[in-house]
Amino acid sequence: MKDKTLVIDGMALLFRHFYATSFRNQFMVNNKNIPTNGIQGLIRHTMKLVELTRPENMVITWDMGKETIRNEWFKDYKSNRTAPPKEMIPQFDYVKEIIHDMGFYQLGIHGYEADDIIGTLAVNYDNLIFVSGDRDLLQLLGKNNDIWLTKKGFTEYHHYNEQNFIEEYDITPEQFVDVKALMGDSGDGYYGVKGIGEKTALKLIREYNNVENIIENIGSLSIGLQTKILNDMSSLRMSHKLAKIITDVEFSHDEYLDHRKLIIDKEKFDQTLIDHDLRITQKYMHTLNI
Repeated sequence: MKDKTLVIDGMALLFRHFYATSFRNQFMVNNKNIPTNGIQGLIRHTMKLVELTRPENMVITWDMGKETIRNEWFKDYKSNRTAPPKEMIPQFDYVKEIIHDMGFYQLGIHGYEADDIIGTLAVNYDNLIFVSGDRDLLQLLGKNNDIWLTKKGFTEYHHYNEQNFIEEYDITPEQFVDVKALMGDSGDGYYGVKGIGEKTALKLIREYNNVENIIENIGSLSIGLQTKILNDMSSLRMSHKLAKIITDVEFSHDEYLDHRKLIIDKEKFDQTLIDHDLRITQKYMHTLNI
């Protein structure tokens, strides 16, 4: 891959590393009395990804607040999620300050999720490697873009491209939205069709291609499936809308192209670690082959 861009779902990594250490009460409070466990994990993970992928460019994408356009469509979207622990709340803004001080490009748009920024990049650019823990991104595969879903630590991932996704799921990436619409996503607060799980959803999409064709041919389904779908028709349609990643988020593409170049200024990086009292990360950085 030439002119490769590493695209990181920042909030996914921040949450991942916060919970990986917080269960031991390892909040790593710095000399400003701010917990930094999630931040330190994210930075360590980011730099390991740079070592593994050797990208020419990098962008860290962010969710920007709890409310998004999807809450306008469906007021209960993600409403079932518990509030983050008090030790995590100050890290949301602080991590962006630190990433800025390191000189890395980051992008977040109010009203949209990081997934939507990633989706917009996916339809506009090639040679991207997306890193996240969110399987929803699989719908974006194509155009020489790869997805690395976090699995274990900083080095183990489920690697997906368009070809191996099709081999594993026997559907196209675009059809994954229809699967999610049928099965729902309890973590995001929408539930698709009650009684239809991933196995049945995949079977239906393989046979009928998409949700609309299922509805048009509902008479050919078993009575049990007909009943389930008819009873949850409004939920099915809303779930489809919520599951589909937005791919036309407005932001400055000129700014993106001007700032995405990955430049690691080690002196600046080390000074940022010192300024923010991130001692563990400083030691880790010098073990990397970057």
